[in-house]
Amino acid sequence: MLFSLQNKSVIITGGASGIGLAITKLFAKQGATVHIFELNYSLAQEEASKIDKESGKVVAHEVDISKQSKVKEAVAAIESTMPIDILVNNAGVAHIGNAENTLEGDFDRVISVNIKGAYNCMHSVIPYMKQRKKGVILNMASVAATVGIPDRFAYSMSKGAIITMTLSVAKDFIKDGIRCNCISPARVHTPFVDGYLAKNYPGKEKEMYDKLAATQPIGRMAEPNEIGYLALYLCSDEAGFITGCDYPIDGGFTRLNN
Repeated sequence: MLFSLQNKSVIITGGASGIGLAITKLFAKQGATVHIFELNYSLAQEEASKIDKESGKVVAHEVDISKQSKVKEAVAAIESTMPIDILVNNAGVAHIGNAENTLEGDFDRVISVNIKGAYNCMHSVIPYMKQRKKGVILNMASVAATVGIPDRFAYSMSKGAIITMTLSVAKDFIKDGIRCNCISPARVHTPFVDGYLAKNYPGKEKEMYDKLAATQPIGRMAEPNEIGYLALYLCSDEAGFITGCDYPIDGGFTRLNN
């Protein structure tokens, strides 16, 4: 089977909703044992239970990825039962605002989850991967890291950091058999988008959804499973020659918008 993850153990942060959930389902279907790191433990348990009945072993872990001690604890517990082959740093928080109106607390929260959370997970997993001389790390960046998007100051900053962290890790650990890449999606139709529209544009959700979808030259938003398919390829053995790359998956957003 192409892109098999049979007998692989995977950590997916934020793996119980949106893009993360799509990746969890797909990886489990391909034979992986998936460990979901979620702050919302009840949601993680609920999704893990549903997926496990259908397609594979999924384990929920209550982990605040912004706390290094908690991440190390969870990683060590998994490693005591099976080696971690793949880490997908997917968890993140969004923020709307520019450099003038972004509050310090909001800025700190974005850094704490989006940047420090990814660092904490890589910092905790890499020593085990080094020992085995193999491992795959996939980070979730965004087109916002490379294209100017209005009112996304803190979020764009955090995703720019993800791209440079990816390059650094790929360079530093290539001789240890560790591959590290990242994905940069444009707008993806997730529950977050629906919630954002309902909160900010009550009664005009469809109109605003169509307007946001139209910013992609392809004429629509991505579906979460489309991001999942790219994640699967980059984490599979078939992508063994790929490291240190950022992959836009954006319906033409970064190159075709004029």
